[in-house]
Amino acid sequence: MADDLTALEDWAAPLLAQLAPPARRRAAKAIATALRKSQQQRIAQQQNPDGSAFAPRKGGKLRGKQGRIKRGAMFAKLRRPKYLKARGDGDTATVEFIGHAGDIAAVHQYGRTDRVSKRGPLVRYPRRRLLGFSAADRELVRDQILAQLTS
Repeated sequence: MADDLTALEDWAAPLLAQLAPPARRRAAKAIATALRKSQQQRIAQQQNPDGSAFAPRKGGKLRGKQGRIKRGAMFAKLRRPKYLKARGDGDTATVEFIGHAGDIAAVHQYGRTDRVSKRGPLVRYPRRRLLGFSAADRELVRDQILAQLTS
């Protein structure tokens, strides 16, 4: 996958270098926004970038406070634009989680250990790749670059 990204970068760099700086910024912002939308859709489908399903939640206790049952999809709030930011400047297009949401996302992205609550037990979370490039994302970036060059 890293080779594919390097090949894409090698192909796109000379083309983007021909654009004026304001056009490069617009292109980077358009690419970042398109990637964010793609990542949001993939997270909503509960899929890793390679197409496999996220590791399911642990069974355990479903009832929380006052009879509430937690059965919704994971990361419903994390994928909102408030937490998943798309930024583009002249040189880079970035999609990232910000603030405390970034800490939560990193625990799941890399399969780290974290506390369930402030004084709760330590739990090892399974790896769930929230951000990453799929083959469709690489094509999306290529199409966005071509669209910016033709406009």
